[in-house]
Amino acid sequence: MSWYRNWFGTRYYALLYGHRDLQEAASWARMILGRWDLGTGAHVLDVACGRGRHAALFLAEGMQVTGVDISTESIADAREAVPDAEFIVHDMREPLADGGFDAAYCLFTSLGYSRSVADDRRIFRNVADALRPGGRFVVDFMNTRKVLRDLVPQECLSIGNVRFLIERVLEDGVLVKRITVLDGEVEHRFEERVLTLMPEDLTAMAEEAGLVIEDRTDGPVPEPFNEATSSRFVLWSRKPA
Repeated sequence: MSWYRNWFGTRYYALLYGHRDLQEAASWARMILGRWDLGTGAHVLDVACGRGRHAALFLAEGMQVTGVDISTESIADAREAVPDAEFIVHDMREPLADGGFDAAYCLFTSLGYSRSVADDRRIFRNVADALRPGGRFVVDFMNTRKVLRDLVPQECLSIGNVRFLIERVLEDGVLVKRITVLDGEVEHRFEERVLTLMPEDLTAMAEEAGLVIEDRTDGPVPEPFNEATSSRFVLWSRKPA
């Protein structure tokens, strides 16, 4: 079973990434809405939507939101938190609805989870197919070269009464994060595995899917992307009209 099926949707995942809260999500939503004049009623696709924190913000702006995620638990939480949006359990490597979306976003390093780059190419094609002509797509990924340069091999975090022992290592082009959770007398082990996709890799995938590159920035503050200093690589693209 893929690592994300065991890890996403657990309360420990939500606890470890609790800093990814509504305030942080609002920064991303403001950046996207500030660059795209989508308008009331625009249909927006939230790719790898998680528990729906971004979807809630776009919905509040009067947009129609459809969120897709592979985690049944995350989708259940999203439906409860944002009942007026549409949430679907869906593997984004599989085709999405054709041609109806005005915009799509994929945030928080939600690509590179498979061992095959072909899967990520397929995701770009699926999103491109789901967009109407002129529709836009933004992808937020780690600034891989900076992450590898500044890699912290080991880390220990205490959040509430739970301890997280984290080990990071590069294995055959995959950034592996091994997470040991100590919750009282109970120990759990989880893992994250992300392909070390570079900015040029993601750019090529977007272009191969027929998308036109509009910009490359950091995020959530949309400063120009700088390979040495940017914390994120944010790729802005458009489906030709």
